[in-house]
Amino acid sequence: MSTKPQPHVPEHLADQDATRLAAQHHPDALAVENEGATEAVFPNRHAAAAGGGLLLAGVVLAAANMRPAVTSLASVLGEVHESLGASSTWASVVTSVPTLCFGVAGFGAPLLARWMGINKVIGASLAVLTAAMLLRVVDGPWTVLGGTVLVCAAIAMCNVLIPVVVKESFPTRVGMATALYTTAMAAGGSTGSALTPYLNSSTGSWRLALATWAVVALAALCAWVPATARRFPTRQAPGTASTGKRRSLLRSPLAWVITIYFALQALVAYVLMGWMPEVFKGAGMDSTTAGMLLGLLLLIGVPINMILPPLVTRSRSQSWWAIGLAVMTLTGLLGLLWAPLAMPVVWALAIGVGMSGFPLALVLISLRTANAADTASLSAMSQSIGYLISSFGPFLFGVLHDETGGWSASLTAIVVIVAVQAVFGVVAGRPRTI
Repeated sequence: MSTKPQPHVPEHLADQDATRLAAQHHPDALAVENEGATEAVFPNRHAAAAGGGLLLAGVVLAAANMRPAVTSLASVLGEVHESLGASSTWASVVTSVPTLCFGVAGFGAPLLARWMGINKVIGASLAVLTAAMLLRVVDGPWTVLGGTVLVCAAIAMCNVLIPVVVKESFPTRVGMATALYTTAMAAGGSTGSALTPYLNSSTGSWRLALATWAVVALAALCAWVPATARRFPTRQAPGTASTGKRRSLLRSPLAWVITIYFALQALVAYVLMGWMPEVFKGAGMDSTTAGMLLGLLLLIGVPINMILPPLVTRSRSQSWWAIGLAVMTLTGLLGLLWAPLAMPVVWALAIGVGMSGFPLALVLISLRTANAADTASLSAMSQSIGYLISSFGPFLFGVLHDETGGWSASLTAIVVIVAVQAVFGVVAGRPRTI
């Protein structure tokens, strides 16, 4: 996956990293780092000097597509499940697809980018996303599952590569472009979960409600193609790969602590994004309200993700931040477990704040490494392995519900996982470097 600076890392860190990369490699080079190796990607130096408004619009629209395809399905998963006559195991698999794809893409996206060029990969991904969002609603459960795999694979490619475009095309405006990018991502996710139940009830068809989001993907494609048509497709120039050897972090205990922290926070986040509406509906809440609560949970992350990283980086230790976020998540989860309808808005807000473990994890990757090479290795390790581990969470959450006939066992398991996450966060937050 794309590495330092990550989308949520503060602007001053982004600018510092861009300077280091330029000094270490080439004035026009951009580091695309994955699997412990740094590959030099050389864009056309004139076209890459500054991105235009159309490209920025393409970046924002592409980012807006990275979550609604997932959250829209989650908000009407019960209706889809019942309409198709599918099993709970099928539903569990569907909710596990996003994190599995994100983990695999952490290894595959840079390889495709070197082969085809970053711009072409993103354009092709947006085209696949548009078609797959329509494809997955035309038939039965296997078509929905297969279409969702294609959808998430396309999103995963964009998720990895668009931050690279941001750093390449807006070198003097990294903070602004990154803020727009991350805000659009969070807003897209919350809008998808909030509006899809309303579209479902107004059209009387979950198929039409889900297919509507293909329009947003098509808009991103229509902006992306002309914005990148005259830009040289970024790819690795022959013979320009970095030849410096990088030490493996697989033997570093601290690297594994951060990787596990990343995995657990991602597991909790995707379990809740995939299943929280169903938990509320199981307690007697209507589908529209349950979907809007998921939207609220995601929306609260927009301002928090913007302000948390600068505050975290000013702290000598990040352990107390990990504890505080875990306490917020536990508050919401225990509310869901014991009295889901008592204060559902409070539970959703508490979980939304607690899910800011994601930007904290990204900041830890930067703070716990002493140089760009180790940052690249740790980012690849924690995100690729972390997402693969977390992909089991939504599946097992649904299986526990299927076996017990209720949500108590599933929610209790997540409470335990959040407690373990806090422990790893405390260890990862202690001030030192790998």
